[in-house]
Amino acid sequence: MRLMVFALCACISVFSVTATPVSAQNWRLNPSYGTASLNWNFRPDPQTQTVQAGGDNHFSGSSGCPYGGWFASAPDYRLHYNAGQYSLTFYVRARGDTMLLVNDPTATWYCNDDGDGLDPVIRLNNPRSGQYDIWVGTYGRTRVRNAVLHISEY
Repeated sequence: MRLMVFALCACISVFSVTATPVSAQNWRLNPSYGTASLNWNFRPDPQTQTVQAGGDNHFSGSSGCPYGGWFASAPDYRLHYNAGQYSLTFYVRARGDTMLLVNDPTATWYCNDDGDGLDPVIRLNNPRSGQYDIWVGTYGRTRVRNAVLHISEY
């Protein structure tokens, strides 16, 4: 059984850790936009998935997402990753203010808002092999269509 632990992304590659549960986001639910299985050194890089960002659940603020945001209950996307020697980066490109929330294989949570302008970035320098559940949220309660989630080792 996974323990609910919360870690925060303060910037692209520096993380601070806080013990706060993320109760509205349920990694046990099926992802809304699919699942991928990738081995390290995957091609093409980046892998992309278009999603509708946002949801009905407000996530309270944290150092990586200081004012909180709006996310769905179910993950937007799920990645099964076989780690190697590269870092793993999740980022979003969208016409709106999006946020990113990731639950890694050790049940550590990462959140970022505005890591690259209004776009979020989470970079894991030493990723673990296993399941990553990914939510693309919004700063405001409105939804953002055609947000593109990118998964990269660069």
